[in-house]
Amino acid sequence: MACRRFLGGLILSLALSSSFAAEPPTTAIIGTPPQPAWSQLNGQQRNILAPLAKDWDGMENIRKKKWLGIAERYPSMKQDEQQRIQDRMREWAGLSPTERSKVRDTYKDFKQLPPEQKQVVRQKWEAYSNLPADEKQRIRETGKSSKLLATPPASAPLSSSAAPHATDAATGTGTPPAQPSAVGGSAQ
Repeated sequence: MACRRFLGGLILSLALSSSFAAEPPTTAIIGTPPQPAWSQLNGQQRNILAPLAKDWDGMENIRKKKWLGIAERYPSMKQDEQQRIQDRMREWAGLSPTERSKVRDTYKDFKQLPPEQKQVVRQKWEAYSNLPADEKQRIRETGKSSKLLATPPASAPLSSSAAPHATDAATGTGTPPAQPSAVGGSAQ
């Protein structure tokens, strides 16, 4: 019996030591597999993703995969959700690559905020969203607003006249902030 245990322990130790002496596993790069070109999409996908048609073939695979996931869920969405998705796709398609990058960075910054600051940003966005169009335009033109993700002073009350918007450093003009909740969970 003792001999069996000894042999079992010896075999186990040899097996374990041989795995440590073996070559370390090679690093595998896991990427998103190639996604279909615009011409390879079915009719329903092309119809849903139509605002992205001109940019589709130049998109990264991970972004195509995200949009294809949205297109798959689209038929089961409520009518107002479908309209919101279409509106956001049109807005996204109208942005320059620099503007898209800026929106992505803003979204990443938002996701890193503590919950109480996220709530403040949401309240500011809500206040801005509820303003009449002419008031939003006036705010954009004057540029007299705090930055969207700036830490608010502890004693400063939220008011609709201080609705958030971002100021474009290149042009000095104000633009409304990207809504914190992006399509599909992130502004990709």
